[in-house]
Amino acid sequence: MTIKELQENFNGSGRVTFISVRPERLKPLVVLDHVVAIHQKGLEGDRYASSGSRQVTLIQDEHLKAVSSFLGRDVKPEMVRRNIVVAGINLLALKGKKFKVGEAVLEYSGECHPCSRMETNLGLGGYNAMRGHGGITARIIKSGLIKMGDPVIAVVE
Repeated sequence: MTIKELQENFNGSGRVTFISVRPERLKPLVVLDHVVAIHQKGLEGDRYASSGSRQVTLIQDEHLKAVSSFLGRDVKPEMVRRNIVVAGINLLALKGKKFKVGEAVLEYSGECHPCSRMETNLGLGGYNAMRGHGGITARIIKSGLIKMGDPVIAVVE
């Protein structure tokens, strides 16, 4: 098999385990059980909704567990301020791909690197614990509803 063929193989799908929006800078997240993804804009109610490349931020539940292990304390999704937490799929494997989250179709747009707030939110060493585990950013290609438990599926073209 070629590398391209290998990169098209996924063992099933992931699932949404957490959803939030950030209505204002430095304010608490609003945790939701569903959200509307708006084509080329962002998530309804999120302050980052724009035409840029960072319309949605996603992180793996498995990476939250890794960061918790590095810090020796429980790291909750609210602490890392990402919009969507998924389990069961490697988000970095979606690089260069479109993927379906519930009814919406997203496109990988980059890695979501930690910021200095991680030191505040997670405590001493939080920034370094998040390095390589910050998740990804995505653009919204097709509008749709995203709900808790929805599948996350790579779109193979």
